[in-house]
Amino acid sequence: MGKLTVRGIVTAKAKDKPYKLMDGDGLQLRVATDGDKTWLVRYTINGMERQYRLPRKYREASGDGFCSLQDAREEAAKIRSLARQGIDYQVQLLQVADAEKQRLSEEASAKKAEGLTFHDMFQAWMQDGVRRKDGNAELLRSFSADVLPLIGSKSIKDITEHDLRGVLRALVNRGVNRAAVVMRNNLKQMFAWAEKRQPWRKLLIDGDPMELIEIEKIVSPTYDLNNQRDRILSAEEIRELQQIYLDLRASYDAAENKRTAPHPVDPVIQCATWIMLSTMSRVGETSMARWEHVNFESGKWFIPKANVKGNLSDFDVYLSEFSLKHFRRLYELTGHTDWCFPARHKDGHVDVKSMSKQIGDRQSMFKKSADGGPRRPMKNRKHDNTLVLGEGRKGAWTPHDLRRTGATLMQSMGVSLEIIDRCQNHVLPGSKVRRHYLLHDYAAEKREAWRLLGERLTETLI
Repeated sequence: MGKLTVRGIVTAKAKDKPYKLMDGDGLQLRVATDGDKTWLVRYTINGMERQYRLPRKYREASGDGFCSLQDAREEAAKIRSLARQGIDYQVQLLQVADAEKQRLSEEASAKKAEGLTFHDMFQAWMQDGVRRKDGNAELLRSFSADVLPLIGSKSIKDITEHDLRGVLRALVNRGVNRAAVVMRNNLKQMFAWAEKRQPWRKLLIDGDPMELIEIEKIVSPTYDLNNQRDRILSAEEIRELQQIYLDLRASYDAAENKRTAPHPVDPVIQCATWIMLSTMSRVGETSMARWEHVNFESGKWFIPKANVKGNLSDFDVYLSEFSLKHFRRLYELTGHTDWCFPARHKDGHVDVKSMSKQIGDRQSMFKKSADGGPRRPMKNRKHDNTLVLGEGRKGAWTPHDLRRTGATLMQSMGVSLEIIDRCQNHVLPGSKVRRHYLLHDYAAEKREAWRLLGERLTETLI
């Protein structure tokens, strides 16, 4: 049979079944039952016969998705030539298609990465780059309040040191220098994590912008970057605090309209303040205390390693009569639960920040809002100055100041600095070898120090 001709193709009519017309050199024309005419190319590769359908149907002149007889012959010749070289045209097409798909995917990824924002990076860091003891709850709260509203929607590639400095200055202008320092540390950790990983590394074109942040030039000139607060409660203020507790209770009980009368301080919080003052315990350790760890007979409060700052070690607090009195009062209030300070609306202990918030809320004159002005009343939170001591001349006081006050009182009674450090469960100076081999627990010395502190507080509050 001879070669196909244009005339022969035109006169080829549809039949009941599809049929093929041969052109030679592996080129065939398939005529379908509806008259459609498509090109087939047969070739042999590695001893195997294969068939490829050209994507364009027959038409006398090529163009607009159609292929002429001459073009079909050229396509067939190319396919068979590649086969003789050991190249399968169909495999080659798939490889080209995969390469193009990969290219398009990479372009799409690059384009998507170009639009990644600070908020996207924060979410990635929260999921894979950081794990705090509170499940990252405080990180989420602080970033949501102070960072994301300012730069959350900004592209990472556009983030500069000036943006980050603006975030920190906003905190300083609000009067919360310590929060600015903590935020600087968190941002530094996040950007250090991101700079080592894609796609963030590629987007940080000019490197880590946090490297250029000098926090000492951002915080207030009078702020101590070492966070060395020196606020202690004087004997007069300790007595004033007790009187405030009593007066608020008496005033509330006598009030005709208790809805408008200032509410007394929660007796549980009152107990907490006296316990922290007389034991020098940290607010977190106090908040997580369990009744199973308080032994009234031996006068000992066991603080497990998991509750200790830095997870240093288990710690025993020897309770003075003053401390025991307030633990017994607390037991009357919460002894029906597992926790000394149970949460109100869920199982478990109270949030470790709850006591600080409740004490701070009653010293609202020292609180500032995001714009630097007085803090507006917060929903379901107190907003008064009923716990301001000494008319506020020495500033606000915090639960941690109670720990410092107790230590200072011990010092004033001649307790050695080493024993005070041990009562506060500080990491002691000296070599690791010394700490490893000198294992006397100083239980008697610590018990005596706490006893002296309890007696001093009792005398003060008589």
